[in-house]
Amino acid sequence: WLAFRQAAVNDQRMEEDKPLTEAGSDDKVLVWPDLVYIEFIALVLFTAFLTVWAILLRAPLEQPADPNIAPNPAKAPWYFLGLQEMLVYFDPWLAGVVFPGLIVVGLMAVPFIDKNPKGNGYFTFKERPFAISTFMFGFIVLWATLIVLGTFLRGPNWNFYGPYEFWDLHKLVPLTNIQLSEIVWSRWLGIGLPHFWLVREFFGIVLLLLYFIALPIWTAKGWLRKYFDKLGPVRYGITIQLVLWMLLVPIKMYLRWTINLKYFVAIPEFFFNI
Repeated sequence: WLAFRQAAVNDQRMEEDKPLTEAGSDDKVLVWPDLVYIEFIALVLFTAFLTVWAILLRAPLEQPADPNIAPNPAKAPWYFLGLQEMLVYFDPWLAGVVFPGLIVVGLMAVPFIDKNPKGNGYFTFKERPFAISTFMFGFIVLWATLIVLGTFLRGPNWNFYGPYEFWDLHKLVPLTNIQLSEIVWSRWLGIGLPHFWLVREFFGIVLLLLYFIALPIWTAKGWLRKYFDKLGPVRYGITIQLVLWMLLVPIKMYLRWTINLKYFVAIPEFFFNI
């Protein structure tokens, strides 16, 4: 809240041709010894605090681990529950390999993609709306939401439970998830699924090609033209692909919750599912 409040104040002062709140401030200090000395004192104090806390607080330990008995639900540590929750909506190679890799690579690529000098050293939002909104959406709306879902709303058998619903071990959830090919061939066209995988998944493949190839080209020539001109084709292509992969998570979650869609493209012959 404080950061956005200061950004709003700076944006208003820039509209009024007034100096920024950070202008003229001389609050720079040396890393050594000033900053390192303060960090070392904080390290010692918090180490002592955590040591006393660990001695006085009784940790809620469970019984010793038994390799023959797995807990239900078997949950990862909270910081990995976002990835575990994504396994509900995506294939393991996507949720466990591709998406974490894109997160790491995307964060590493940000300084090379976004070279806008505005907002460097002062708070602002109007000068960096895309960068700030994208980060806030990806971290708070998506990642924090996935952690909350996996921590508080996933119970036995990884079923979904409401905030005050009893975690019943015998709760039965019908497996009604279907592929996009089944919706098109069986429901819309009223015929059986083709046996050849390329014909069977033709509509899903075309949909993904439109999403990952045609949509970036269309946006570059349309309502995102100014970003294309500013970033150039290479940086714009990398940026839009990272954004599209990020948006695929809420899109897939919404379709799973509404029409029970499991995969856009399901090719078990090659263990390839999206």
